[in-house]
Amino acid sequence: LAVHIQTSRALMVISLLLGFFGIIVSVVGMKCTKVGEEDPVTKSRIAVAGGVLFILSGVCTLAAVSLYATQVTYEFFRESTVPVNARYEFGSALFIGWGAASLTVLGGSLLCCSCPPKERRGQQYYRQSQPSTAREYV
Repeated sequence: LAVHIQTSRALMVISLLLGFFGIIVSVVGMKCTKVGEEDPVTKSRIAVAGGVLFILSGVCTLAAVSLYATQVTYEFFRESTVPVNARYEFGSALFIGWGAASLTVLGGSLLCCSCPPKERRGQQYYRQSQPSTAREYV
């Protein structure tokens, strides 16, 4: 196969692996799971690490799809003996790839926003129980 197809294939495999590990790390970093640390700051940092993996996965997908689209564009406008109606064009897979890459980067960015602000790091707020009122026994 051509070099750009092999490169796109390798980038997509890397993207799939990064996305898989991003899912695992993000599930561990969610506040609703009991896996791992109980500290909310540590959980937030794990969730941010999952978000970074998702962003890297989206960038790899975007690079692979854009590399293939660049090659298609180059081949389309190149002078050749192939008639215009027999040349490759953008297909729906390219648009789906761009959409998937955009949503993956957006989701990773939202996970990266789950890090607590600096002034609240290390502080945990506990709900204080209300003092019980005196009961009258009759």
